[in-house]
Amino acid sequence: MASRIFNLHVRFPLLLLALTEGASLVLAPRLARWLGSGSLGFVVNLGPEPTLSATVFFASLALLALVAVGLYSPRQRCNAAGVATRVTLAIVWAVAISAVLYYFVPAVGMGRRILLTTAIISIALCLIARAVFDRLFRGGLFKRRVLIFGAGRYAATLMKLRRRTDTHGFMLVAFIAAEGDVVAVPAERLMCRPPDLLHWARQNHIDEIVLAMDDRRVEFPMTELLECRLAGIDVLELASFLERETGKVRFDVLHPSWIIFGTGFRDSPLQQWLGRAFDVLASTALLILALPLMLLTVLAIRIEDGWSAPVLYRQRRVGRHGEPFEVLKFRSMQVNAETAGAVWAAPKDPRITKVGTFIRLSRIDELPQLLNVFRNEMSFVGPRPERPEFVETLSEMLPYYRSRHTVKPGITGWAQLCYPYGASDKDALEKLQYDLYYVKNRNLLFDLAILVQTVEVVLWQKGAR
Repeated sequence: MASRIFNLHVRFPLLLLALTEGASLVLAPRLARWLGSGSLGFVVNLGPEPTLSATVFFASLALLALVAVGLYSPRQRCNAAGVATRVTLAIVWAVAISAVLYYFVPAVGMGRRILLTTAIISIALCLIARAVFDRLFRGGLFKRRVLIFGAGRYAATLMKLRRRTDTHGFMLVAFIAAEGDVVAVPAERLMCRPPDLLHWARQNHIDEIVLAMDDRRVEFPMTELLECRLAGIDVLELASFLERETGKVRFDVLHPSWIIFGTGFRDSPLQQWLGRAFDVLASTALLILALPLMLLTVLAIRIEDGWSAPVLYRQRRVGRHGEPFEVLKFRSMQVNAETAGAVWAAPKDPRITKVGTFIRLSRIDELPQLLNVFRNEMSFVGPRPERPEFVETLSEMLPYYRSRHTVKPGITGWAQLCYPYGASDKDALEKLQYDLYYVKNRNLLFDLAILVQTVEVVLWQKGAR
């Protein structure tokens, strides 16, 4: 089961987990107060009873922090120790912000003692909730039972899903070969076509039927699928199914008509106006806040490379509608790094300076791009801008590549969250599929969700090179 929130497919177990943890975080201050009032045989002076606004404010901060450290990402693969570390870090952030605000706005804050007790209880409740949900999820309680109508080349792509997180949300029950299919799925997963598809689907508790026929002109089971659809069984195309489960637009199963007639790929004037207003306000505020750090970076680069060395690195990139612009970054490579022409960055690239290594890992080198955002050349969220030399090559190799230029490029994006640093044609193909998912489903709330989750990318240095 999955819901759409911020134009993003959110799996039902994660939504239910968020609601459970939200309720636990609201309960934690009350439980802390109850424990300190003598419920265990001793009385601890924890201060005044926290107000409802203080409780809700703390719970909201903690939930936002849990999102920021990646704990609601369907692609999160850290072990139990990693989950405990992230939960603790998120709650500590919420406590720190609440403690600061307590002195300025007492109505939304709590005393230090009750806040410390609340933090301990919150961590314990979140870890318990996650342990329970992990056990239930692994047991298949929340998985949708899926029947695949088709057993040829398209259907076989489902057997190639290697990432465990891509198959968390469903269970493949069986494949049914359609007329004209050259069978490409394992024989043990194949079943004979039942005389009554609806009756069989009900008997086997099928939740969804995925249409994965190689050639729909040979035979299209309109009557059978319509009966199932009217009976409450979801019927969807393979491209839509994989989009939802993997968070990307898969080219190997894509028909051009799916893009032309499907939902998404819309950019209304209101959406453009809201996005631009957010970019201007946020870039102005962040430039002011980041100014001290930017000045220190300038000083560090000058100390390492000399006072006459350039601080900013200007490079032509391709923007919206293919218009070129100069992207700004703090220079992290040697001055003569590309005398031989444009090349992909490599792991442990010898061209990167000592200061450059640090500012790349911490993403400080991206701060001058706030000026690109302010000048309307970029947005905070969007596909990463690519160099014209690479765009020409990739446009010839990859279908739909120029479609990513229908929106402004961004400092961060959906592809950066879902895929590591790309430095090859194969990586470019993978990132393009995530970029098209973003272009198809983008809106301001989706952008905000991506921005919050970018905190995890920065903290754990994902994709930095």
